[in-house]
Amino acid sequence: MLERGEVANSWRRERWDSLRLLTPNWQSRLPGCRYEGPDPDGFMTVAEVVGFVSRFAAACAAPVRTQTTVTSVRRAGEGYQVLTTHGELTCRTVVIASGACNAPSVPALRQQVPSTLPTLTAHEYRNPHQLPEGDVLVVGASATGVQLADEIHRSGRPVTMSVGEHVRLPRTYRGRDVLWWMEMSGVWNQRHDEIDDLTRARRLPSPQLVGTSERSTLDLNSLSARGVKLVGRLAMIRDGRALFSGGLRNQFALADLKMDRLLDTFDQWAEGRDLDGVGPPERFEPTRVPSSSPLSLDLASGEIRSIVWATGFRPDYRWLDLPVVDEKGHLRHEGGVVAAPGIYAMGLPVLRRRKSTFICGAEDDARDVTEHLARYLG
Repeated sequence: MLERGEVANSWRRERWDSLRLLTPNWQSRLPGCRYEGPDPDGFMTVAEVVGFVSRFAAACAAPVRTQTTVTSVRRAGEGYQVLTTHGELTCRTVVIASGACNAPSVPALRQQVPSTLPTLTAHEYRNPHQLPEGDVLVVGASATGVQLADEIHRSGRPVTMSVGEHVRLPRTYRGRDVLWWMEMSGVWNQRHDEIDDLTRARRLPSPQLVGTSERSTLDLNSLSARGVKLVGRLAMIRDGRALFSGGLRNQFALADLKMDRLLDTFDQWAEGRDLDGVGPPERFEPTRVPSSSPLSLDLASGEIRSIVWATGFRPDYRWLDLPVVDEKGHLRHEGGVVAAPGIYAMGLPVLRRRKSTFICGAEDDARDVTEHLARYLG
């Protein structure tokens, strides 16, 4: 196993200070290793995730070569040549487990932001003290966007959040964590070959969830109630002005509709079952549309003092010297079997199941992928 940094490197070096897992502790499990602490319904801190992954690495005793960056993988005879900062390897098969969040995905219009305005990506952000005093524009409303908007607003800085497509979920439903429902109802185990629009499923933003001791819901209603201003999707920046779409109402209605459909799925699964700790069906207030929402902001006037880009992440396959990456930079694969003989992938969105990018989704995917790999070697 080749690791460019240390074990659990991205958790050690590339996360903001207050981040916690979105999944409850009881879902933190890897083969032969699971959470066994006193708070199964809590959410791990960054330090706790580092400890958990490090314990698993020690327990499975995999031969990990740390501080080893892969600079090239290319075809060589019947196998592959792997060039690294510590030498060369040859192999018959390669498993790409570098994930889908290697680099921040920032729209090209970032280049139009006035040079005097400080900007940070979610990859660079650690805490609100990095930002100057004054109003902050947070671009993006997925899990990262709502968490950073909430934290920055609590620091005393006024926040405006630009909202595009998003996935709304309650933290708890009918008395149980929403991810309990995802797992128990079978939604999370839905396979890639059972999904009608797999490409879209793999591009969906992460759901608006946060891990807190109170198991509180963090959605656009709770943010606006605290004073966060909501504006539409950032469409362009022209002459120093940020221009926003006027489609907030439609974005809200679509997210609410999808949430209600998912809750209907949970209710149908629960019907007729004797479930401990589960209350009656419930529905939530629709996302409130602001009475007024500006369609533009002057970025050069001091009205906004900094920008945080919470616009997602993308994979980085510049080191992969094989024709297996599409025009948008995504790996071409079928359930983790890449479009090159002997090349496999792990940890990508909906790789084989809807839970593929979560810690608890690794074991089932790994079992399927390694079975294919073993047959290939045979």
